[in-house]
Amino acid sequence: MDKVKYWIDIADYDFATAQDLMKSKRWLYVGFMCHQTIEKTLKAYWAAKRDDEPPYIHNLIRLSELSGLQEQMAPEQIAYLDVLTPMNIEARYPSYKSRLAAGLNESVCADLMQRTEQLQLWIKSKL
Repeated sequence: MDKVKYWIDIADYDFATAQDLMKSKRWLYVGFMCHQTIEKTLKAYWAAKRDDEPPYIHNLIRLSELSGLQEQMAPEQIAYLDVLTPMNIEARYPSYKSRLAAGLNESVCADLMQRTEQLQLWIKSKL
């Protein structure tokens, strides 16, 4: 299977999951799935532009730098990566998750969804 297609397929699946989580008002996991969507879309970009495997990192700023995409990004896109990076809640302590969840609500998550979709489409346009 084509590596770019692989990463895009799972990124799209993650975004669809975020949409479902919005309906069920699971705000913390909406943020997590938005992070996953962009992380996997960045890895698709990596696969399209490089011969090696993307690194096993979750820092979106670093991933965009290492892939070479960041130099094409607008400052507000880079700033959004900084917003999304802490949303990677895998293997985080409950206190971290609680603090993060306290800042998430329907309005914040609706904004995350919109910005994630826009950034994902932009990255896909660069493939």
